Amino acid sequence: MQATALQGGLNDPPRQSAMAFRAIMDAMARPGRIEDLTGAEPPAPLSVAAGTVILTLCDPETPLFLAGAADCQDVRDWVTFHTGAPLVGAGECMFAVGTWGELPSLDAFPFGTSEYPDRSATLIVEMAGLAAAGARLTGPGIASEAGLNLPDIAPFQANARMFPLGLDFLFTHGSQVAALPRSTRVTVAEAV
Repeated sequence: MQATALQGGLNDPPRQSAMAFRAIMDAMARPGRIEDLTGAEPPAPLSVAAGTVILTLCDPETPLFLAGAADCQDVRDWVTFHTGAPLVGAGECMFAVGTWGELPSLDAFPFGTSEYPDRSATLIVEMAGLAAAGARLTGPGIASEAGLNLPDIAPFQANARMFPLGLDFLFTHGSQVAALPRSTRVTVAEAV
């Protein structure tokens, strides 16, 4: 195991993980809202926000799938050392991380079952940037509507139609996170 795997964890785990958990839950409760999320210093190519999500939500009981460039030895060693999360394929994961272009098609991930809709995956999608503009979001947690620059529209529309089954999404960039729960409806923003 490389020395880099031992670095980049939370300096004050109780306080930082509580603050990170709150930011993640706030983002999930208010789809499209961009929250600051710091604490971890993961190896490249993971962003600070993606690394902080992993350290906050993953443990030996939460299998993780690494997609594309994120599936490298430095990240594997870092995740294993800091969380103990088993690294698995897309079909067995509870969490997945990668860019939109590197993640497999959404049907490769667990969507839950009618008996256990919570047994679905949460995808941590690394983005080139986050902006509260682009796709139009409506649904629970949104007063009227919100905006978020999504990498695509149709897959998120199809995902919402599966509710209460479906995937949840955390979009990360730098030290920012935004969420798109499966209950959020996505439409194309109207031109002004």
